[in-house]
Order: sequence, then C-alpha cells, then structure tokens
Amino acid sequence: MHRIVIPGDDPPQLQGSPHLERLRPFGEVKLYLDRPADDQEKLRRLEGATILINSRGAVRWPGHLLRQLPKLRLIATCGIGTDALDLVAARELGIVVCNIPAQTAPIVAEHALALLLATARRLAFHTDAIKNGLWVFKDSVFLRGKTLGIVGAGPIGVETARLARAIGMKVVAWSFHPSEERSRTLDIPFVSLDDLIRCADAISIHVKLTEQSRGMIGKRELALMKPGAFLINTARGAIVDTAALIEALREGRLGGAGIDCYDEEPLPANHPLLSCQQVVLTPHNADQTPEGTEILNGRAVDNVVAFLEGKPCNRVV
Repeated sequence: MHRIVIPGDDPPQLQGSPHLERLRPFGEVKLYLDRPADDQEKLRRLEGATILINSRGAVRWPGHLLRQLPKLRLIATCGIGTDALDLVAARELGIVVCNIPAQTAPIVAEHALALLLATARRLAFHTDAIKNGLWVFKDSVFLRGKTLGIVGAGPIGVETARLARAIGMKVVAWSFHPSEERSRTLDIPFVSLDDLIRCADAISIHVKLTEQSRGMIGKRELALMKPGAFLINTARGAIVDTAALIEALREGRLGGAGIDCYDEEPLPANHPLLSCQQVVLTPHNADQTPEGTEILNGRAVDNVVAFLEGKPCNRVV
C-alpha cells in the first residue's frame, strides 16, 4: 500500500475532484489545502510518501529535499511545466517524473489571445479609469494585419498562432528546434529571435522554463521591440526580465503587456508591476477553466495509476 500526498493544493486544484477516488485502492491519499510554510513542513508532509502529486508549481522540490525522501518513487505534476522540480536529482535518485504535455493547449492559447486583445484594446486601463470617475481615451490597436511573433512553436504556440490568424493577424515563429519541414506543415515562417522581435507588433511567449530560456527576453530584446508593441506571457515569469519589462512599460516604449505568470507567486501587493498602467494581469490561471481543471486532474491521476500498475506514461525522467 502506498502513501500518496498532494502537499499544497492552493489555489484549489485537486481538492474535491472525483478522480482522487481512483487512487484510494492503492493506499492512503493525503491532500493538504494550504501550501507548506517552509522546507521542514514539506518534508513532514511527505514523510513515508511513495507518490507526490505536485498540484501547484509554486511548491518547489529542490534536490536537497528530494534526497531526504528515501521512499519517494514518483512525482506527478498537474500541468506541463517541471521547473518546480530538480530533474537532475530526480534522475540520480531514480524518481520518475510525469507531466501532462499538450492536453490543455487550446485553453491556454485562448487565454493568450484574450490577454492580447485586452491589452491592445486597453481594457484594464479604461476600466480602471471609469471606476475612478474618469472619462479618458487612449487609442486602442486594431490587430488585423499586424504581425504576431510566437516564441516557442509547441502545441500552445501553434494553437495561439491559429487563433491569431482567425482574427486576421500575420504570424512568424521562433523555436529552439526549427525545421523547414515543420515550417511547411504549420505554414508558419521560422525566423531568428532577433528578427522576430524586430518585426512583430506583438510577441507571445510559449517556451518552457529551462536554463536556456531563463531571462531570454531581457533588456536588449525589449529594446529591439517595435515602439508600441505588446508582450504576452503565459509561459513562465522568469523567461522575461521583469525589471527590464517594467522599465520599458514606464518609459512608454512598449504599448503594453499581458501577463499570466510571475517571478514570485502570488504577486506581492507592493510589486512595481502593479503600478504600470498598460498591463493586463491574471493570476497564473490560463488553463483554469472547468474543462482545463478536469483534464489536468484526470491526466495527473492517470499518470499515477499507470505508474502503480507498472506502465508509466508521459515520463520526463
């Protein structure tokens, strides 16, 4: 019998899900509603656990903690990203890591398009002004005929490109692994990152967070963007240099930004990004619709059951 632990389900993800009942024949299932306060609390909650379901990426598992969990054999995430986990340590320790690739791509892409439309049409700016008794105008941007640069041509990036084309935008893309064949299949031209940044009226980020992608949109790249261009990020906060982004927004070099992910989550009440006018901010919830939650919960439990039955799928390690 196994001990299966969800150590910090905040904001709610798996709590109340009927999929958890599928795990009970395999052993004890323990779900914690709040996030662990510190490393010692993480270890206390995982004591004796063989299965960890990390429902929230904000609960991080560095190598020095994994090495103190001798019984742990599987980490299943409720999403695509594995940046909250030390994959090198997991490999050394023989811990299988399973994620959920591509399943919620249409849901996240729709959110990316919503952020782009809201940013271009100044929805947050005008809403805030009206709430404060002001009747002011700032020109919106008509996106048809404009160019969207997709940074990362995986399932979410490709779906975002499809939606952008549906409203009449042109699309170019950059990828770590471009190929002429994939470019033809998608009917999307692949260009260098610098060329994409220079030509795009809006940039949407869809790469995973790795040492290669960390800080890849920094002060230099933001300076290359067209004056008045928009930046949309539904990937990971650390891919963008937040301080440089804030500087570009305050100086008016960018037209605005739509952001769903941050270096620090939840975003502190005094974070300087909150003082920027032309931003649309959401709380890292791009895949959090009833359909998205159902998909993620179901696939995460599928991964655990498959592992316990001796046929692990979606293996990262």
